[in-house]
Amino acid sequence: MIMRDHKLPIVRQCRILQIARSWVYRKPVQDRERNQDLKQLIKEIHSKHPDLGSRRMCDALRDRGYSIGRYAVRTLMRNMGIKTVYRKPNLSKSHPDHRKCPYLLRGLEIKQPNQVWATDITYIPMARGNCYLVAIIDWATRLMLSWRLSNTMDTTFCLDALHEAIDRYGTPEIFNSDQGSQFTSEEFTSSLISNEIKISMDGKGRWVDNVIIERAWKSVKYEEVYLKAYESMAEAKEALDAYFEYYNCERRHQSLDRRTPYEVYWGYLPEQRAAA
Repeated sequence: MIMRDHKLPIVRQCRILQIARSWVYRKPVQDRERNQDLKQLIKEIHSKHPDLGSRRMCDALRDRGYSIGRYAVRTLMRNMGIKTVYRKPNLSKSHPDHRKCPYLLRGLEIKQPNQVWATDITYIPMARGNCYLVAIIDWATRLMLSWRLSNTMDTTFCLDALHEAIDRYGTPEIFNSDQGSQFTSEEFTSSLISNEIKISMDGKGRWVDNVIIERAWKSVKYEEVYLKAYESMAEAKEALDAYFEYYNCERRHQSLDRRTPYEVYWGYLPEQRAAA
């Protein structure tokens, strides 16, 4: 047994007994409390900025007066189960046997509702795993026409969203999507052709060709999804339904002269809409 009042230094006693010095020195209580404070702060920063990795999180902590290294931050984030949220590439993968259509929007002036609709799929992180969200948006007015959630990347939930949008709002002149297998499938393209809708597809890897819905995804993620951790798809659906109602009817868009998509699409003033 090591005695602190022994004549031999503790370091030498450890060598004689062949034990590590870390067994002798107790970690101060304030170090454990500091880690708890750091974890709480990391959690708060992550909820506001889920795109921060360990490097930028380290910078954020240092800006708040904490002297800490990147690897210590990475360890704390791993222990807390915190992961950086980022856009995953190749979410909609192309099918080599499906027909691809040309991009029809280059140089086109889009000013009228139902002139162009656009669609895309994005992932929705949950407390355990994730699910997938497809939405259809009116290009000119930014109105979210329909949306569906699914736990698989099949064509069915995309078709359901398309049929709902057509039932509620009629048909567009042009329908734009990426070259994902869901949108190039025979079932999906046949539904568009049967409704006399022209098909437009983004160039491979050109997200800017569908920039309107990409911007909408950013709003959905940072204003709703990243602020929560959905426990189930049912909870995610309920929350997204409420958000899209807000997005369409209450959220004013700078690109729409501070009007809502609902106002622009229907051409109503707020008091007329209330009376209707």
